[in-house]
Amino acid sequence: MPSEISASEFGIALLLLTAIIIYIHAAIRSRNKFKRWPAYRSVFWISGVFSIGVSLIGPLADWAHHNFIAHMSTHLLIGMLAPLLLVLASPMTLLLRSLSVASARKLTRFLKSWPVYLLSHPLTAATLNTGGLFLLYRTDLFVLMHEHMLLYGLVHFHLLAAGYLFTASIIYMDPVAHKASFPLRAVVLVAALAAHGILSKLIYASPPQTVPKSEAEAGGMLMYYGGDAIDAVLITIFCYQWFVIARPRLTAQKNG
Repeated sequence: MPSEISASEFGIALLLLTAIIIYIHAAIRSRNKFKRWPAYRSVFWISGVFSIGVSLIGPLADWAHHNFIAHMSTHLLIGMLAPLLLVLASPMTLLLRSLSVASARKLTRFLKSWPVYLLSHPLTAATLNTGGLFLLYRTDLFVLMHEHMLLYGLVHFHLLAAGYLFTASIIYMDPVAHKASFPLRAVVLVAALAAHGILSKLIYASPPQTVPKSEAEAGGMLMYYGGDAIDAVLITIFCYQWFVIARPRLTAQKNG
């Protein structure tokens, strides 16, 4: 069993390292074709990948199998912090800039397809994100995933993918074919934050199976306050984007 875990961790580390190398290579190609890619976006990408690595490899990941507080720490890292950092890295913009014209056009057509539109819509993304969390902590899934490594991997992949979709559907850092209005995104964001807060309180009051009450209380508080800290950054970016879009209109009305 230890060799199996070691092999899986090595595979994950290799995938994460590959993601960093591909991003840096794309940044170099973009610099050669256009202008220099902002270094801070590369820092966001590397930090996001590192957050994923910490939650899946090493002491914290091992501790998360036996301690709910550690598990909740990995949940915040892979389900909230990593998606925010990856979205801020604008990977789709970099990909479009580094591809050939023909390949970029094919990718653009794909991004305009109805499956992508459906998945990237704020309502769908929020449902996948918050709905997945309720399914994880209010059913037997939490127990089952610690008994089956494949299920454990799938759950964490869902946390990352759903978190990324949700974050990307609220703050548009990359070009999108179908933009939802700011009011709609604001309503979805508030509803998702409320659902996240309710779930953390449910965990505090009624722990998942096999989780000691003391750990559930600490984990629920970590989910509530830690999630709020990350959400505060998301809200700030969202409000700033809304302000930038509305400012020209406000200026025109003032001048008129």
